[in-house]
Amino acid sequence: MERQTSHFFQHYGSILLLLLGILIGSIIGGFFPDTVTWLKPLGDIFLNLLFAAVIPLLFFAIASAVANIDRSQKLGRIISVMAAVFLGTVLIAAICTIIALWFFPVEAPQAAQEPTSELLQSDPNDTWGDKLVRFVTVDEFYKLLSRENMLAFVIFSFLLGIAAQRSGDAGASFRRFLSSANEVMKQLLILIMKVAPIGLGAYFAYQVGTIGPALFGFYAKPLGLYYILGAFYFLVFFSGYAYLAAGKIGVNRFWRNNILPSATAISTCSSIATMPVNLAAAPKMGIPAAVANVVIPLGTTLHKNGSSMSSIVKIYVAFVLIGRDFFEPMTLLTALGITVLVSIVAGGIPNGGYIGEMLMISVYGLPTEAIPAVMIIGTLVDPMATVLNATGDTVAAMLVSRFALGKNTLHSNEELDTDGIE
Repeated sequence: MERQTSHFFQHYGSILLLLLGILIGSIIGGFFPDTVTWLKPLGDIFLNLLFAAVIPLLFFAIASAVANIDRSQKLGRIISVMAAVFLGTVLIAAICTIIALWFFPVEAPQAAQEPTSELLQSDPNDTWGDKLVRFVTVDEFYKLLSRENMLAFVIFSFLLGIAAQRSGDAGASFRRFLSSANEVMKQLLILIMKVAPIGLGAYFAYQVGTIGPALFGFYAKPLGLYYILGAFYFLVFFSGYAYLAAGKIGVNRFWRNNILPSATAISTCSSIATMPVNLAAAPKMGIPAAVANVVIPLGTTLHKNGSSMSSIVKIYVAFVLIGRDFFEPMTLLTALGITVLVSIVAGGIPNGGYIGEMLMISVYGLPTEAIPAVMIIGTLVDPMATVLNATGDTVAAMLVSRFALGKNTLHSNEELDTDGIE
């Protein structure tokens, strides 16, 4: 019993501490509103630490990942189809979330709708070309280090990683430096997140003290919508993907062998912890080892349906809080781009969801007041997001098998129809 309790706190301890901090902050804000102005600096310090860390963290995470790709391992068609499947399913999840938010909008508490920051204002004489150039590039290197130019910075990091990877033996020391620095920055983020319960608790005390109890009703609707939509996507869309891969046999195999991975994802709240169970379930679903051993490990980092959906919800919540229209075409296209980028980058970073939120806030130039809201949403949707992230990898592997190796690949072992998870 003690071992089970220890195992539970190992996986959920940080989330429980964060929720405890938010709860205590809410109580202080509700019953002692005069004290919240003294607590807000604690939240500001925490957010400033995150902002200071996000630039070097993203740089080393992206550059080291690209620089250390093994060019000798070209898996050809499997890799190409895998990239298309990952991108396609992540975008489908995001678009479904946008549609759901369109039909079930959320209204912010009136006091929360503050004027947007100066970063949101643009020159009315700008053409779309001017905006595009300014969005993806800068004219001076030092400007890359500002979070106002986050997308340009990400593109530069990718290009630098490619250059390091192409430099061969001459760049070996630089690639080792990138990998070493990436590990150091991960540890720095872990240290900063130790004070997240205090920082977010202080900020939430300030929000409750200034906005009032209406704040709780505001969070309830997007959270309820996410869990309902997540369950719908899990049952309907995953079944559809399995059917596309292998017809009724594919649906049957997927669901009979997806019980243990789903339970593991819920109990551990970790995609990485679910990966071994996914690999064990893959052959019972008819997925060839050549596909499973590539798609599932890479999918653990790069393929995140649940994170895609939560990213859209968090962007929407931030826009609602500042009174800005989320459904403008350019805003939606940017949201889809951020969703794909977060899905790729955040998987290899501890507490990567928070870095995704920093990226989102920076790209849109949103005020820092929106950050605690999206962090709270991200924390509360984490269990459902993990289930969608982790179990989506096996159904993605089924699709890759179908389109990379042929439509009869998953039908090759008919005896699997009578097998279950051992």
